[in-house]
Amino acid sequence: MKVVGLTIQPLRIPFVERFQHSLKDRAASDTVVVRVQLEDGTYGYGEGLPRPYVTGETVETLVTHVSEQLWPALVDQKIFGDELLANLSELIPTSTDDGPVRAHNSARCAVEVAVVDAVLRSRAMGLHDLLPPTADSLTYSGVITAGDLESVARRARQLMRVGLSHIKVKVGLEDTVERIAAIRKELGPDSVLRIDANAAWTVDQAAEVLQALEPYNVASCEEPLAPQSWSDLAELRQRVSTPLIADESLVTASDAQQLVAHEAIDLFNIRLSKCGGIGPCLELAAYAREHGLGYQVGAHVGETALLSAVGRHFAAHLGDARFVEGSYGTLLLTEDLSRTSLRFGHQGKGTLLKGPGLGVDILEERLEGYAVGRLEFSA
Repeated sequence: MKVVGLTIQPLRIPFVERFQHSLKDRAASDTVVVRVQLEDGTYGYGEGLPRPYVTGETVETLVTHVSEQLWPALVDQKIFGDELLANLSELIPTSTDDGPVRAHNSARCAVEVAVVDAVLRSRAMGLHDLLPPTADSLTYSGVITAGDLESVARRARQLMRVGLSHIKVKVGLEDTVERIAAIRKELGPDSVLRIDANAAWTVDQAAEVLQALEPYNVASCEEPLAPQSWSDLAELRQRVSTPLIADESLVTASDAQQLVAHEAIDLFNIRLSKCGGIGPCLELAAYAREHGLGYQVGAHVGETALLSAVGRHFAAHLGDARFVEGSYGTLLLTEDLSRTSLRFGHQGKGTLLKGPGLGVDILEERLEGYAVGRLEFSA
């Protein structure tokens, strides 16, 4: 089976409300959807969310990389369905840069997922066949963004009302202890409470805050320091008892090796777009297991049903992720791209997906309605 056509569509889907953390304040999703066409006429869809402060990618670099590197590497190449991920690893390997783009991972993710969707649909198969589930269902986390004490307490009450027991809180330089104390008071002692600093702190600041938070039973702290601060992260890990999660510091396989070599981390945050797609993410999970580390399946803010579906298949296949994020759907987006909702339900429960390809059907009229550009290529 050959790829004979490819379309790139950057989108802008407004959010229901703003999403803030220490590195970014967003009012809309700036995702990019890639559609591929096989020689039998089957289409498949993929998605990537470029993040300049994570991989160095922008919408413009993603479009350029797909246009100038990934499309030429794929066009008219035979895709073998039986070894699909390995085949794609050879045709479109992950690529790193010495310039502002550390890795073209969101670009690769978008194209890989689109090809996987198309090939599976052509073979009347689903992603659950490629990634057989080892879990019966998933429990998703809620998130509380930056805000004053009253607003974060109110959001905690809202999350409690819908039964969410896993909560992640975005924190920064100010009022962290007061915010977590207020949220813990609302949640009670049994909810799993995590924090994400998004690289906001120095070693001393992080140590001071995490030690002050010990009475509030914080399950983990994500990306406390500037990305790739391997030695500083290792020092912090020795000074605190809270498990540390690498997010912005985990972009490439080399990053994972550095984290392990420095004994700097307790868990990986594996995100499909950030880490390059399904194949590289499976490798990162295997590497974490090999070295006795845990991991969570993360998500980018603003993912549509496309990556929500892949993330659900991926997490269900792994079965042992410490935490699972994503599937916010219209809790965050004013409208999603799929015919049926992938939004998690009461208590954060996400049911397993069946059906051809990714298990979701994309509505072209919605795709066109939110597109802010379009590029088409054909063999």
